[in-house]
Amino acid sequence: MKSSGIERPSIFTQKFDFSVSPLLVIWEMTQACGLACNHCRADASLLHHPDELTTQEAKELINRVKELGAPVLVLSGGDPLQRSDIEELVGYGSELGLRMCTIPAVTPRLTKEKMVALKDAGIAKLAFSLDGSTAQLHDGMRRIEGTFGRTMHATQEAKGLGISIQINSLVHADNVDDLKNIADIVEEIGADMWELMFLIPVGRGVTLPSLGARECERAFSIIYDLEQNMKASIKVTEAPHYRRYKLNRGFKGLMHRVNAGDGFVFVSHVGEIFPSGFLPQSIGNVREVSIVDAYRNSPLMKKLRSPEYFSGACGTCKFNDICGGSRSRAYCVEGDPFASDPGCLMATGYRSN
Repeated sequence: MKSSGIERPSIFTQKFDFSVSPLLVIWEMTQACGLACNHCRADASLLHHPDELTTQEAKELINRVKELGAPVLVLSGGDPLQRSDIEELVGYGSELGLRMCTIPAVTPRLTKEKMVALKDAGIAKLAFSLDGSTAQLHDGMRRIEGTFGRTMHATQEAKGLGISIQINSLVHADNVDDLKNIADIVEEIGADMWELMFLIPVGRGVTLPSLGARECERAFSIIYDLEQNMKASIKVTEAPHYRRYKLNRGFKGLMHRVNAGDGFVFVSHVGEIFPSGFLPQSIGNVREVSIVDAYRNSPLMKKLRSPEYFSGACGTCKFNDICGGSRSRAYCVEGDPFASDPGCLMATGYRSN
């Protein structure tokens, strides 16, 4: 069975102590972006925030990420290509031994020359978003006509340059039946990874239909069947109960409980440290505190790594050692990051298969 995640599959053969080091750090370089996606967590705009981290502050953050022991740093946005120092920062992190990945918006800024520059700087992976198998479906989500075609072109150029490719797809109530078609495109592209992000109602995403607990199980069934035959590894994000589903289907491999604050930490464009971009409770700002100390010693982070603090089914579930429920969904839907995940059958009173 394939492993999954934005990092190299071999990383998942290791056992991590997530109380000390996360598997990955995501830094939202900027909220500036030329797209207007109707599910954007960041609610991005065309303008840069005047208080974005400077290049020197960004390098200091990268130093601390290295000290923290996280093997992967993902540069996100907004559109990371809106930062003129992206190649400099990719190169800086790569020289420190970090696996540097980024998620560019498919706009006119994403040229072949830019991808060559990122490769030369040491980028390990480019991730592209694909939320529908047709131009009508994908462009409808991105709200910019022609984005689907430009995405297909960009993936082929990246592949031709020998850059590892990841495809990210949002999963929501209106596109579950399109997942098989998207999977076909992922395979045609030759992506190494396919990340399936289950919708968290935050930012512009509050207007989209989320999946209920029963609908999640149906989506899991589709994803699991696809996973058996795809060359690309599959990563499921913000649906940790998929791990429970996999075990019930007979999966025997190693799985880590990666969750908000537990193997994962997020830094905003202005330096605020959050357990996740979908759980925006600040535990400090990198301009004032070390992300090392914040991740390891913040009371909120420690509680998020301890299922005994979770209420309801997520606190007592026999699968909480590999799942723990989406703390982000609990926060956004229930207003409490320690509540049970309303997207899980185990937490809503039904029996799972």
